[in-house]
Amino acid sequence: MPSLSLRINLDPDGRIGPGKIELLEQIAAFGSISAGARQMNMSYKHAWDLVEEMNRIFGKPVVAAQTGGRRGGGAELTAVGRAVVSRFRIIEQAATAAAEQHMNALQAEIAAG
Repeated sequence: MPSLSLRINLDPDGRIGPGKIELLEQIAAFGSISAGARQMNMSYKHAWDLVEEMNRIFGKPVVAAQTGGRRGGGAELTAVGRAVVSRFRIIEQAATAAAEQHMNALQAEIAAG
């Protein structure tokens, strides 16, 4: 079955898509940038670079990180980060619903082969 993948261009040098949104969701779920990155088989450096890119794009932090100590560090989404995830998922659902009829027709064409 065909599937729809959404990317949103936010400025000439920035965009968000399923990968960045999943990273934010993993950070929220595990309370850690490194744990979120591990869940996605991504290096900590790459995850941190993506978080910094999103911070730049939105002009404010999407993740609040605490440095490690005796009990270790941690990370959580800021209000902006939570809003970005929520809005992206809502837009994704709307786009999927709008395209459903056409995706089904495309699948029928493929199956008729």
